Amino acid sequence: MILLALSLALGLAMGYCLRGRRLLKVERLVLGVILVLIFSLGFSIGSNSEFLTVMPSIWLNAVVLLALALLFSVVFAKAAVKLVKI
Repeated sequence: MILLALSLALGLAMGYCLRGRRLLKVERLVLGVILVLIFSLGFSIGSNSEFLTVMPSIWLNAVVLLALALLFSVVFAKAAVKLVKI
């Protein structure tokens, strides 16, 4: 947990020091990392036979949680953009 907090703090510090400079396309890098993480998650789930056996009984809960997470992510992101006026 400390490693995650330190990496976040380091990223914030670097972003603050390098703001205004366009060193590389960070958006593409972030998208690539997110896609790799999603692929790894899918691979991990697909290779877990124990999880796949209980999946039919929990799919509705998973879909509801996914929909709510997406909905609130969009709502809070739009609210944050309006508050910060980006």
